[in-house]
Amino acid sequence: MMSLSRHSFLKRLVREQKVGAFMGSLLKEIRNGGHSVADTESKAGFGGGVEDVYGEDCATEDQVLTPWTASVASGYTLLRDPHYNKGLAFTEKERDAHYLRGLLPPAVLTQELQEKKLIQNLRQYEVPLHRYIAMMDLQERNEGLFYKLLIDNVEELLPVVYTPTVGEACQKYGSIFRHPQGLYISLKEKGKILEVLKNWPERGIQVIVVTDGERILGLGDLGCQGMGIPVGKLSLYTALGGVPPSACLPITIDVGTNNEKLLNDEFYIGIKQKRATGQEYAELLEEFMTAVKQNYGEKVLVQFEDFANHNAFELLSKYSKTHLVFNDDIQGTASVVLAGLISSLKLLGGQLADHTFLFLGAGEAGTGIAELIALEISKKTNAPLEETRKKVWLVDSKGLIVKSRIGSLQHFKKPWAHDHEPIKELVDAVKAIKPTVLIGTSGVGKTFTREVVETMASLNEKPLILALSNPTSQSECTAEEAYAWTKGRAIFASGSPFDPVEYEKKLLVPGQANNAYIFPGFGLGLIMAGAIRVHDDMLLAASEALAAQVTQENYDKGLIYPPFTNIRKISANIAAKVAAKVYELGLASNLPRPKDLVKHAESCMYSPLYRSYR
Repeated sequence: MMSLSRHSFLKRLVREQKVGAFMGSLLKEIRNGGHSVADTESKAGFGGGVEDVYGEDCATEDQVLTPWTASVASGYTLLRDPHYNKGLAFTEKERDAHYLRGLLPPAVLTQELQEKKLIQNLRQYEVPLHRYIAMMDLQERNEGLFYKLLIDNVEELLPVVYTPTVGEACQKYGSIFRHPQGLYISLKEKGKILEVLKNWPERGIQVIVVTDGERILGLGDLGCQGMGIPVGKLSLYTALGGVPPSACLPITIDVGTNNEKLLNDEFYIGIKQKRATGQEYAELLEEFMTAVKQNYGEKVLVQFEDFANHNAFELLSKYSKTHLVFNDDIQGTASVVLAGLISSLKLLGGQLADHTFLFLGAGEAGTGIAELIALEISKKTNAPLEETRKKVWLVDSKGLIVKSRIGSLQHFKKPWAHDHEPIKELVDAVKAIKPTVLIGTSGVGKTFTREVVETMASLNEKPLILALSNPTSQSECTAEEAYAWTKGRAIFASGSPFDPVEYEKKLLVPGQANNAYIFPGFGLGLIMAGAIRVHDDMLLAASEALAAQVTQENYDKGLIYPPFTNIRKISANIAAKVAAKVYELGLASNLPRPKDLVKHAESCMYSPLYRSYR
């Protein structure tokens, strides 16, 4: 039933005989061409989605616009629409025009003052999960303010909306669930996934982040409660990469869970059954991928997130040939780590090919990073990939991966089986291989023991130690341990953030090899070029672009990554380099190529600033 305020509004327009003229002139004014609203399904936008019918994304920040839902939003409905709600920032004129009188206190606050109040409130929470819940509540009621707060305080709030806090949020997602933030596709929807996708209110989707919840960070199978990961990732696509929130779609595919604690939890929000596997699983994913392309087109980016190893590799391999797909755990992690390795050469000296790399962990992240390192060395030296792989060694739960184990190895580990005698313990592998770089992707905390780190320090003047497992509790070692056990000589970076460490009156600042450096800009680059496939050369381009953003001032502090305070500028540069590679490889569909890709990337970025309403 139509609300009283909207009904009164339309009656007034009818009485003044201006409905037709008003709507016709309004649509013509804001759409540069006057196509009818019914045309929206056939008009493509810059990223391959639906045309920006109402002129919101292409309008300048000071240009007025009409807040649309299904019709003109006004009154109580407007205050409940997070896309348009401005809270106490509605002006006196807007309150009159949109029937807000009496629905808000009389004070008018600027967005800046609202932001100041909110950040003060957030800092009063002592428990990180409470900050997370407060941020999610804000996102659900005022989208613009949420993103402005996140963009302006990115270093402080990134650990709140993503790792490490998002891990705890996923563990408790059933208890804190208040409002659906994405699409849930379960086995119950088999045969009608396309219909489910059409239930999502936004049509112009450009990025989908999807998980099945089987391997959430280092926390294992969280089933349907893994939704916190796609929601968090897409928040960063918008805040850090500038992809409009209306173009982002979080999806959880619920095929059950093998987590007995969740199966016995009365508040669990997913299907209470053991995980589907084999043909049943494959058929559901096939239907999903087919429906995504059918509903959103060839150029929608599908990011696989936190799938278990066996499914992650298979899905990426299968759909990379037919869809625009990206796995952040395999490819994003690899790209950000490679960027750190390239930038660290300024501190270590030599070329990448001069170094030896030893991994603890041979899953998605470990083998993905290893492959990209070998590929980069191969590109720079013109050596065969089979040869450059020999610079990289991996240790899994059974010890060093060597040729004598090849019969029992999973397929993605076999390229890393080199000639060497079997070694069971990591410390013995360090002594035998003598790596210059030690990288942890095991998902198991405290595995870089004092003996391991001290052995690295005895072999290298500046040992490079990357403890990449998330969340913080699963990190292979802490920054303080790495610095103390190497007498302050280590170059250290981790997956989750650590505070600066004072060692012998010197302040040492640990870096964070956070995927958020890469995937937002990488995705933006694919979108703005209209990429139809992802190629490894695009990942190399992203790594080199990130490494180029590290300044001498950063190096002087021992950092191998730039600060997050400049992340939007960093993302724009990454997007430009990735888009350039897309055009170079002939995989772009948005033609002609813009002359200045950096400026084009910046112009495509979403702005969270409030707009004036008619």
